[in-house]
Amino acid sequence: MDLGLKDKVAVVTGSSRGIGLAIAKSLAAEGCRVSISARGESRLRAAAEDLALVAGAPDRVLPVAADLTQAGGVQEVIERTATAFGGIDILVNNVGAAGGGALLETSDEHWKEAFDQTLFPAVRASKLVVPHMQRRGGGAIVIIASIFGREAGGRMTYNAVKAAEISLAKSLAQQLASSNIRVNSVSPGSIVFEGGSWWKRQQADPAGIAEFVKRELPFGRFGRPEEVGDVVAFLCSGRGSWVSGTSIVVDGCQSRSF
Repeated sequence: MDLGLKDKVAVVTGSSRGIGLAIAKSLAAEGCRVSISARGESRLRAAAEDLALVAGAPDRVLPVAADLTQAGGVQEVIERTATAFGGIDILVNNVGAAGGGALLETSDEHWKEAFDQTLFPAVRASKLVVPHMQRRGGGAIVIIASIFGREAGGRMTYNAVKAAEISLAKSLAQQLASSNIRVNSVSPGSIVFEGGSWWKRQQADPAGIAEFVKRELPFGRFGRPEEVGDVVAFLCSGRGSWVSGTSIVVDGCQSRSF
């Protein structure tokens, strides 16, 4: 299926590895020019080289090393992308992290960091890309949330910020429809990739994680980053033209919510 994304300009934040890089690859494979960003320069350069092979040319990939937890970092990514590629059609908000533990173990600083590292980058990037999309007659924004923004599970701060992202996507979808800008969230379940949190847990406790997979994952395996990336590419395309304001679950039936 041709998704009609050839030469569209996409920004994918938090994209030097894992789900973010897989999303960038899915978009590049469909013909997008893609901006990727993260704090670590060496990993970002390696990701850009990998992505250029998918895109077909290095000048179709723009790596921007920036701290997206800071307003200036977000602004740099958006401005450099628009300058390099002449505009922006797609934004995928993927950057995020959350620390802390149970209520009594979680400080105010943990809470602040969770929102600074996850929700505010999505708010800032979305705000900055809207004028670019309006000038191009529309666009698509996707926020990568989690099944644990829809139901209980995982770290408390993570639940809270992912729920906030799902709510943000719904609100933005309603506000931006008149500008022909669609906004959705995607809620992955447990996804494994080398160096990621589930991969590290597998290395530390193979038997325990095998039991988790047997108990919690009906298909008997973790999800793969590219399985999220392909869904995002569809949502960003004209093939998903009547999908906006919803949260698409990509979890292999892991979650329990209706």
